[in-house]
Amino acid sequence: MKNKIIYWTSTALVSLMMLFSAYAYFTDPNISEAFISMGFKDFFRIELGIAKILGVLALLIPSIPYVIKEWAYAGFGITFISAFIAHSANGHPTSAIIIPLVALAFLAVSRIFLTKIS
Repeated sequence: MKNKIIYWTSTALVSLMMLFSAYAYFTDPNISEAFISMGFKDFFRIELGIAKILGVLALLIPSIPYVIKEWAYAGFGITFISAFIAHSANGHPTSAIIIPLVALAFLAVSRIFLTKIS
């Protein structure tokens, strides 16, 4: 029971972070400007927002095959590491640099405990 609580709590936290950021990607013009200022094309923001929503669905729907969940974990891991690098390289505030690492830690806990409850 403890393992399921840890798994679902960490998975819910990652999912909420991803849904919040996907929502911001689609609704906040400042996010669009931030992507462009970091050298990304605007279509990447839309692509990433859609990918985050699909990844959340893959993690939260229990009937999704394990191999698909693995791809979602990999995608989120790459996203968090890339966000850390992008924010660091662009001289953003420490809070913007740390958040992807916190998300990566929650993701790692979720992935570890997925194995324990499977």
